[in-house]
Amino acid sequence: MVGEEASECRSMLEVSYPMENGIVRCWEDMLHLWDHTFGPQRLNINPPDCKVLLTEPPLNPLKNRQKIAEVMFETYKFHGIYIAIQAVLTLYAQGKTDRICVVVDSGDGVTHICPVYEGFSLPHLTRRLDIAGRDITRYLVKLLLLRGYAFNHTADFETQEQKLANETSVLLPDGRTIMVGGERFGAPEALFQPHLINVEGVGVAELLFNTIQAADIDIRSDFYKHIILSGGSTMYPGLPSLLELEIKQLYLERVLKGDTEKLSVSFKVLKILNVKLK
Repeated sequence: MVGEEASECRSMLEVSYPMENGIVRCWEDMLHLWDHTFGPQRLNINPPDCKVLLTEPPLNPLKNRQKIAEVMFETYKFHGIYIAIQAVLTLYAQGKTDRICVVVDSGDGVTHICPVYEGFSLPHLTRRLDIAGRDITRYLVKLLLLRGYAFNHTADFETQEQKLANETSVLLPDGRTIMVGGERFGAPEALFQPHLINVEGVGVAELLFNTIQAADIDIRSDFYKHIILSGGSTMYPGLPSLLELEIKQLYLERVLKGDTEKLSVSFKVLKILNVKLK
């Protein structure tokens, strides 16, 4: 079972993910997923008559990209293939190809920060953080376990929609109703404080700040003014304003040494809503 069909029955299944942190880990499962995608259940196409556009996070291993190209050409016989960086396609989808900006893209398996100059990514400035939605879900389950709730799988919780409130009830697939409060706000903190999930390194705010500061001084101001968020893990209410606040605080502490009178740079975080393709 694949996709939505598997999702509907996930409480009764052992769910496997062919990708981890944006990298294909199980090629057998990945081929099964592509068979489903290209077959009559979904696109219903004849690959030799088509070209295919695939996306991948930046800084993926070259062998991963080579293997994908090999499978697309030799197994499916596609006429052509192009593998693009997700952040750049985000700007193309919004018609912002002439912008000087930095894209923070956080999905299920990986978060990456990709500066873009007039439609082209800047590989020497691109950064990657292997923390994203799946890690946040696991951390949320851990927080709920501390409150005494029991789950057989993360799937028991991760498909449920949550409403913004001090505390809200959530109906799980197995029929149980649980109360979720501060855990909804604590779980996304893993993006900003990786040590919460036992990951070494800086969080997304500090990584973004370091990325911009590594750029040429002439374009840093443009990057600070045009920070674009995309991906499902950036949809948390309040995340743009929190990121903006932390970036400003880091700039004050590390660049201006706490002198607020010298603050002349403006900071702007724009959230791009995910568009569901039909």
